[in-house]
Amino acid sequence: MQAIERLLGAPVDAPPCESVAQWWPRHRQLCAAGADPFSRAIAGGFAADRAGWAFASGYQAALHALFQDAPDDRICALCVTEAGGNSPKAIESTLRQSGDGWILNGAKRWTTLGPDGSLFFVAARDEAASKERAAIKIVKVSSGAPGLKIEAMPETKFVPEVPHAQLQFENLKIAASEILPGDGYARYIKRFRTVEDIYVNAAIVSYLLREARRLAWPENWVERCLCVLFLLEKLAEENPQSAAMHLTLAGALAISGTLISESAAYWENAAGDPAAARWHRDRELLKVAGGIRAQRTRRAWETLRQRA
Repeated sequence: MQAIERLLGAPVDAPPCESVAQWWPRHRQLCAAGADPFSRAIAGGFAADRAGWAFASGYQAALHALFQDAPDDRICALCVTEAGGNSPKAIESTLRQSGDGWILNGAKRWTTLGPDGSLFFVAARDEAASKERAAIKIVKVSSGAPGLKIEAMPETKFVPEVPHAQLQFENLKIAASEILPGDGYARYIKRFRTVEDIYVNAAIVSYLLREARRLAWPENWVERCLCVLFLLEKLAEENPQSAAMHLTLAGALAISGTLISESAAYWENAAGDPAAARWHRDRELLKVAGGIRAQRTRRAWETLRQRA
């Protein structure tokens, strides 16, 4: 609760930020005190001058929550999506054992912060272990690794400041120590979808909280905003694979969605403010992966009904 309380006393004017080069040092400064990932997410969101940098801070915080040994001084990214999508069947990048090490080949698309990324957590198919079902592993790849090619992708229509990249791996050597233990899909990718929802939404709500304070939105709106942050903070401590947790998260996101819908009228009152124009452009970000969230909620209900 202390991290949330600090937002109520923090300055409400956010310095302009136009690029990753400006955002990253500010994000690192917020992390310098050794704050936990959730505190980093809401501090980064609150300090952002637009939704894009709130998203970027929430994304980095989510990665640190999932990969607890991720370094603080490097921009990280989880690389799953390929030309065919991001399901286990769609992952065609391969990992093949060679002597004491491994060889990585393949390609990824839509790697968030990829052009500026320094450490990539890459999903690849273990060739030897994959039979009827793909066996997915997560491997760590540094941006300067021989055999890695990084190309920037076109800007997206919303949060265009946050860049994406496509990665190509050509006979890239991987040490055994750089392969994370366990089932890469179940242990990391599947969990990350839930973890990312918590941390990114917390960062976005924190951004809106700062704008609400700056633009003097109704106190009742701010109170409910704080309630959502408190609920997300508690959910961040729970098992990301719990059915009950998934249903509670669905409820928290529904409340957040109502607050965002209500904010449209308040943004209209600030129509001449640059932040209002950016929010109108960027709010589509919140609809991304909506189908996956709905599917997750349906499965959670089915799980609980089977237990009854």
